[in-house]
Amino acid sequence: MRATSTANGGTGDGNTAVTDRLVRAAIRLLKEEGLSAVQARRLAREVDASTIAVYHYFGGMPQLLRAVCDEGFQLLDNALGAVPVTEEPVIDLIRQAMAYRATARHNPHLYDLMFGLPAAGGHRPAESAPTRQAESAYGHLVSASARAVAGGRIRRGDPEHVAAQLWSLLHGFVTLELAGHLDKFPDSATEVFIPLGTNLLAGLGADPEHLARCAAEALASR
Repeated sequence: MRATSTANGGTGDGNTAVTDRLVRAAIRLLKEEGLSAVQARRLAREVDASTIAVYHYFGGMPQLLRAVCDEGFQLLDNALGAVPVTEEPVIDLIRQAMAYRATARHNPHLYDLMFGLPAAGGHRPAESAPTRQAESAYGHLVSASARAVAGGRIRRGDPEHVAAQLWSLLHGFVTLELAGHLDKFPDSATEVFIPLGTNLLAGLGADPEHLARCAAEALASR
């Protein structure tokens, strides 16, 4: 993880360890205790530093939370990038969708923060354009979509548009699942998630029988 720029002109290499520790402590607290635990005083205590360290290295909590979000997207990027690229782009897309869901479920509060929910105390990540980490994560969906279009698995179209539809589907499902709205389904992955994805791909022109085979193979490997 790169050191994060601050209002004081940026961090040098000697400060990278402190910024990394603060961001990682925030991610751990999000997972273990939720958004309310991510406060400047608590973070400083976790890394054995003074509260002023948050403001010295980041400029404030919004900037620190922006760095936390960037690291969350880097983790998502890593998870999607770890999905093997095969000769069957439809299977790759389904496996990427499953990796996306697994990453969100691993740290739901981090996922919430990445997509705009505020932390306790009114803190929100500092506003920014889509970051390199977020664009890179999204790029895996674009790449697999491009291969699906080029291989004739779905009808001709702009892979960016296909990927945007897939990401919308993923985010919608994951948000509902993390909020508990799909708890009534014994296995929301097979009862909702996979059918939802295959219905979208079928609407984009994929062959239903081929989709069923790809879905079965992808599920067998989870």
